[in-house]
Amino acid sequence: MTTTNGSSRKFRLPTPGNMGYSFGWVGRIGAAIILFWAIVALVGNWITPYPVGEIVDWDYFSGVSAAHWMGTDYLGRDIFSRVLMGARYTVGIALAAVTLACSIGVILGMIAAVIGGWFDTLLSRLLDAFNGIPSLLFGLVVVAAVGSSIPVLILTLAAIYMPGSYRFARALAVNINTMDFVTVARARGEGTPYMIAREIFPNILGPVLADLGLRFVFIVLVLSGLSFLGLGVQPPYADWGALVRENIEGLSLGAPAVIFPCIAIASLTISVNMFIDNLPTKIRDRAD
Repeated sequence: MTTTNGSSRKFRLPTPGNMGYSFGWVGRIGAAIILFWAIVALVGNWITPYPVGEIVDWDYFSGVSAAHWMGTDYLGRDIFSRVLMGARYTVGIALAAVTLACSIGVILGMIAAVIGGWFDTLLSRLLDAFNGIPSLLFGLVVVAAVGSSIPVLILTLAAIYMPGSYRFARALAVNINTMDFVTVARARGEGTPYMIAREIFPNILGPVLADLGLRFVFIVLVLSGLSFLGLGVQPPYADWGALVRENIEGLSLGAPAVIFPCIAIASLTISVNMFIDNLPTKIRDRAD
């Protein structure tokens, strides 16, 4: 572009790198690990070298070998096959629970922020009281009373983390609800469904997605804790926490059967944190 004094000035078009949408290399590594475990959870049933319940070695707690990449467990079962299959339960249950918890919490939070008044006060106080119960203790009581099954685990974990999701979404929605464009929409006579779907939700989507990732990590850890206590996924199937529990006697021997499930839990939770901490600024702070 040429200016009035004859000099030329170059304008650079905005690129993803200078618009706040770029991912750092740490975030890319986290995303790659998350994608890896997601694929394993989907196809693990078809790529396991041995049936998960089959005894394949008479030597229990055997070391890493060409036949058994992660050794064998306390019964002589292939731990590599069990880790691959356990990804389905750990990732699947945690993903279902966090989706249910955040969906209900975010919807209720936006409704409370828009309606306000006694509805907001009553719902907030009720969920605050529920949120005061220790998460692991609540999970232990419910699962011990009702029984351990996958639907019960999903509903219990969702109930534990729904109040926190509600409080987070409500705090965001209350701020958006005071902005001028929301006041204009309310003056036009727009109803609550329109305010939530068109004005509130698009402007809190970024932080809500970041919060969903953090709650996914918390749910994985609580699920692993319940399984370690024997109240998670029941035999012959097992998630990663149950694999640690049933092979804990091999810890003194340095058995791979107890080490690799711990590595799997750590890699998933740390990679999610890496991904969330390195989200592009415009996604993490606020969706455009």
